Amino acid sequence: MRYDFDLLVVGAGSGGVRGARIAAGHGARVAIVEEFRYGGTCVIRGCIPKKLFAYAAGFSSHFADAAGFGWTVPAPCFRWRTLVENKDRELDRLEAIYRRMLVSSGVTTIKGRGRLVDGHSVEVDGRIVTAQTLLVATGGKPSRLGIAGEEIAITSNEVFDLPELPRRVLVVGGGYIACEFSSIFRGLGSQVTQMLRGGQVLRGFDDDVREHLAEEMRIRGVDIRTRTELDTLLRTPTGIRAVTRIGEHIDTDCVLVAVGRHPNTDNLGLEAAGVAMTAGGAIVVDERSQTSVPEVYAVGDVTNRVALTPVALAEAHAFADSVYGGRPRVVDHSAVASTVFSHPNVATVGLTEQEARRRYSNVDVYRSVFRPLKHTLSGHADRVLMKLVVDADSDRLLGCHMVGEDAGEIIQGFAVALKMGASKTDLDSTIGIHPTAAEEFVTMRQKSPPRGTG
Repeated sequence: MRYDFDLLVVGAGSGGVRGARIAAGHGARVAIVEEFRYGGTCVIRGCIPKKLFAYAAGFSSHFADAAGFGWTVPAPCFRWRTLVENKDRELDRLEAIYRRMLVSSGVTTIKGRGRLVDGHSVEVDGRIVTAQTLLVATGGKPSRLGIAGEEIAITSNEVFDLPELPRRVLVVGGGYIACEFSSIFRGLGSQVTQMLRGGQVLRGFDDDVREHLAEEMRIRGVDIRTRTELDTLLRTPTGIRAVTRIGEHIDTDCVLVAVGRHPNTDNLGLEAAGVAMTAGGAIVVDERSQTSVPEVYAVGDVTNRVALTPVALAEAHAFADSVYGGRPRVVDHSAVASTVFSHPNVATVGLTEQEARRRYSNVDVYRSVFRPLKHTLSGHADRVLMKLVVDADSDRLLGCHMVGEDAGEIIQGFAVALKMGASKTDLDSTIGIHPTAAEEFVTMRQKSPPRGTG
C-alpha cells in the first residue's frame, strides 16, 4: 500500500518536532499535525515563559541586595503588562523558529486536531491522512480537582496571560509547578498562600530538600498551609472565597490550581486504534517507545515515563535514529537531572537519601547548610543546602541535591559525573573553585547522621 507519508507525527511540541526533523533528515517523508501552536507546553505555556517570569520575580530581591554592596537605587516599580508583552514577543519568535526548522527539514505541516483511526490513519478535521508509521507526541495537560466552583480558578495554561498581577493569590498544590508559581507571584509582590493536602512540598524529592525549600519559601513570605484540602470556590464582591474541607476560608483575587499534570490522550482515538493505555491515560510503550500497535510509537509526557522536555527530545531522537537512521538505540531514563525554578532553586540528580537506603545496605550522607558569601553583605537570611548520597560499600555517588541560587546550573555538571560513575573519592580529589557555592560539593568531608538520628 502506498501511504501519504512514511511518518505522521501527532503533536508539534518539543518531542514531536524533534522526531519529525530527525526522521526527515534520515530521508523519510514526514508530516506533523498540530491543532494549536508549535513548540508545545515547554515553549508556549511551560518551561520558557515560566523561567522568564521566574527571572522577573528574582529582581525584587536583587534590588534589595544592592544596598548592602553600596548601591542606592530608586524604589523599584514593576509593570506586569510589560512582562507579558515581552514574553509574548519571545514566544512568537521561538514558535517561528520551530516552524522554520520543520519547513527547512522538509516536513509537511498540517493544521488541525489529529485523531487516530487505526495504526496507519489519522483523521484531521474530517480529512484522512495515512502513514506507514505514527508517532504520538501530544504531551500532557494540567489536572483538575473536580470541586464546586473550579471554573473560577486558572491553571498553568492561563497564568501567563492574566490581564493584571493579582494582589492576592492562592496556589493549590505542593508539587514543582505550585512551588514555582508561589515563588513567582511572591517575588512580583503578590500576597501568596499555598495550600496542599500533604504534609510537605515536593513529594518524591529528598526529605532534606523538601524541608529546606519550605523553610526558605516561608522566609520569603509564602504562607504554606499543609494538610489543607480545598472544597469549594465562590465568587464574592471583592474577589474569590476558597473554602476548605473543614470549613475554613481564604479570601483571594486569583486561584491557581497546580495539582499536577496528566497525559493528553483524551479523544485521540487511541482505544479504537488498539493502543494500550494505563488507568491514568498514559500510553504504554516499551524501551523503544513502541506501543501495543507495532506501527504506532509515542514519546514524551504522553507516556508518563519521565515528564521532562529534554527526555522527550531524547526519546524522539532515539526513535527517529532507530526507525529511519539505521542506528537502533534506547534512552536511559535513570539518573535524569531536574530543577525546580522556585525561589530558591532546587536541583537534583540520582537517588534521594530515602531511595538509597531502600536499595543499598550501607549508605553515607554528606550534608551542608550555609550562608552564601553574597548574603554576608546583602543582609538576607537565605541559606543554601547541599547534599551528597553515597554507596559506602563501593564509594559510588548515588545522588546529588541542592537548594540555592543557580542550583540547576551547578547540578548539571554533577549529573555528568554521576552518569559516568563518579565516586566520593573523585569529588574529594577535585580542587574546588573558590569562592563559589559549588565548591562545597567537593569539600564536604564530614558524614551526616541518618535522618531522625540527631
